[in-house]
Amino acid sequence: MTNTYRELIIGGVLIAPIVSYAAIALLAFLMLRPLLRFVGFAKAFSNPSLAELCLYVAMFGMLALFV
Repeated sequence: MTNTYRELIIGGVLIAPIVSYAAIALLAFLMLRPLLRFVGFAKAFSNPSLAELCLYVAMFGMLALFV
């Protein structure tokens, strides 16, 4: 089975799929942040910004792996 990568074309410039996955993960993470703040995500970790970065990297990895 061969993967066919579909590049995003903006103004005649080909954008690699990994860049679009990073943008989608960033948008999803930014929409998820208010919910994380509401449930007290930062109180569960000693370094909340590192935990948020790890969550973003996990979301990005899942997108790159399964899409």
